[in-house]
Amino acid sequence: QVQLVESGGGLVQAGASLRLSCVGSGRTFSDDTMAWFRQGPGKEREFVAALSDTGIYTSYSDSVKGRFTISRVNAKNTVYLQMNSLESEDTAAYYCAMRPTWLPDLRLRNADEYGIWGQGTQVTVTS
Repeated sequence: QVQLVESGGGLVQAGASLRLSCVGSGRTFSDDTMAWFRQGPGKEREFVAALSDTGIYTSYSDSVKGRFTISRVNAKNTVYLQMNSLESEDTAAYYCAMRPTWLPDLRLRNADEYGIWGQGTQVTVTS
């Protein structure tokens, strides 16, 4: 059974940093595109960042570009989201997701294009 498990969330003050981790199990994910989405209170799930299988291609939402960095260590079946300069607007449940191939940006940012999801980890940023 393929599973993704996120960790690393927490309660922090504005301006702080956090690193989220997403560990996959059940098979190797080295050929898959990995992504992070988030869902804030009363909001729809939104795209945060995506990374291609080899790490050559990345995509970020405008709201996190320059503050967040997505990375992966395929040997560990793990993808990370380094979040710096956190803002109260970043408060959300963060979800890891995967799909087999890279896509044009508009589709890449659509949650419906991802078939496997983790259970989420909560990030709360206080101002």
